[in-house]
Amino acid sequence: MKRLFIVRHTTKNRENLNEYDYDIELTQEGKQKAQDMAKELALSNPNIDLIVASPAIRTRQTAEIFAQELSYDKTIMLNEVLYMAFVNELIETITYTYDTVDTMLLVGHNPSLTALALTLVGFKEKFEEGAIMQIDFDCNSWIDIDKTNANLVSYKK
Repeated sequence: MKRLFIVRHTTKNRENLNEYDYDIELTQEGKQKAQDMAKELALSNPNIDLIVASPAIRTRQTAEIFAQELSYDKTIMLNEVLYMAFVNELIETITYTYDTVDTMLLVGHNPSLTALALTLVGFKEKFEEGAIMQIDFDCNSWIDIDKTNANLVSYKK
């Protein structure tokens, strides 16, 4: 079985409209929400093997908070493709993961994450800021994941 946690960055700072989107940080409230979500996930002891995140500041901050709360002591893989990704690019990123990874946490943006959730499990709602989704795949290799072996376990916002 392969397990994927999909996390959308939490609340971003919208005060400076002239700031480049890539450089927008989380608000203090957003940092707290990320910490609360990560602590809740940590209670289930998910044993995350890999964290992959968009290198945009708000997703990096979210990933770092999750890493700290989950006692993840490996490198967070920053993947430029995840910023402004098309759904096929997200799926490609996931399927190219080494099979030694059983549980992955992916931190990204909308509308990409909404499209990914719709594609994999038919989730038809907007993927909210700070939300986390767990999908389990009935397969032993990331290359084999698709909607026929995907099971939506939870969605929390």
